[in-house]
Amino acid sequence: MTNHANETNNLRVGVVGCGYWGSKHVRVLSSLPGVEVSLIDRDEGKRSALEPSFPIRRSVAELDEVIDDLDALVIATPPTSHYPIARQALEAGIHCMVEKPFTTTVAHGQELIDLAAKNDLRLMVGHTFEFNAAVWSLKEATEDPSFGRVRYINSARLNLGLYQPDVDVLWDLAPHDISIINYVLGSSPTAVSAWGLKLMGERPDVAYLNMRYDDIDVSASIHVSWLDPMKVRRTTVVGENAMAVYDDMNADERIRLYDKGVKTEGGATGDGPGIPMSYRHGDIHSPFVDFKEPLGLELGGFVDAIRTGTRPPVDGHSGLDVVAVLCAAEESQRQDGAWISTTPSVINLADTAMTRTNGTNGNGAVTNGNGSSYQSA
Repeated sequence: MTNHANETNNLRVGVVGCGYWGSKHVRVLSSLPGVEVSLIDRDEGKRSALEPSFPIRRSVAELDEVIDDLDALVIATPPTSHYPIARQALEAGIHCMVEKPFTTTVAHGQELIDLAAKNDLRLMVGHTFEFNAAVWSLKEATEDPSFGRVRYINSARLNLGLYQPDVDVLWDLAPHDISIINYVLGSSPTAVSAWGLKLMGERPDVAYLNMRYDDIDVSASIHVSWLDPMKVRRTTVVGENAMAVYDDMNADERIRLYDKGVKTEGGATGDGPGIPMSYRHGDIHSPFVDFKEPLGLELGGFVDAIRTGTRPPVDGHSGLDVVAVLCAAEESQRQDGAWISTTPSVINLADTAMTRTNGTNGNGAVTNGNGSSYQSA
């Protein structure tokens, strides 16, 4: 493990990948007290665009050039490069925050978790929506006894583009919705089925994902697309007594609670169309959401975890839960939408089939062997 000499009490954080999302990390980290930021990206133009705007400690093309001058690393590169970069950093004794998806195989994710534990390092995954006050409000509303037991969740994340160079639409967009649903339910799926459509390229650009949470008897579905004229970011939770909608595109009313429901009359049972039903249409309520930038809360939590030696708010295990769903979805698509268990024994089989080598395989990602890249996502 590298011995990192630090003459100040400031936390030296590198951001590897300085594109659209990495630049946001640079902006937020630069605003945190006692944090010094270094830029790492092979694209000199991206680094040059950030250097005049923020107090940058160092700006380099390769991680090797600055690895001895870092305490922590934020990885905002293409997904297939997350594992090799994170492994290099953890082996050098550097705390890591890895953007979603955590890794592209379960085995790689578990290896990083074990390596961080072995070296007593903080490992965090960038599930930004778990720091979104509207998502907190959604969880609070659905846990209220008056809401009743959650029965079903539906989520849609749609827009026109942006096509990613190394992963399909599920790996790009669905991690957000999977992490939101896992967070709201306080559970992880036990089985997954998925369908993907290849409409404009070699990888699916429209996909449908179904998840079963057998331990709490809840079903959830996710629709993601790079081919939709409207930008949609919406999650609907259906409970026994009420319903809730989180619409991230509605800045004024991100959360709406509906006093609506359906019940069978007189305790009728059966599955035929003749069962008498009663419908309740009550009030609609939009609770106040004290919204703060989720990325600021996320990075603040990462920095605090490093300084206090405590567990990060969203650790590697949370990231691995999402990766397990994506790997199971990958296997389900190969089996024409079959339900795939997310238990480790089954996932390991899919994981073995998706091990990255030169060329294109697994989720269609094109890699350069070890997947290493210091360019921005």
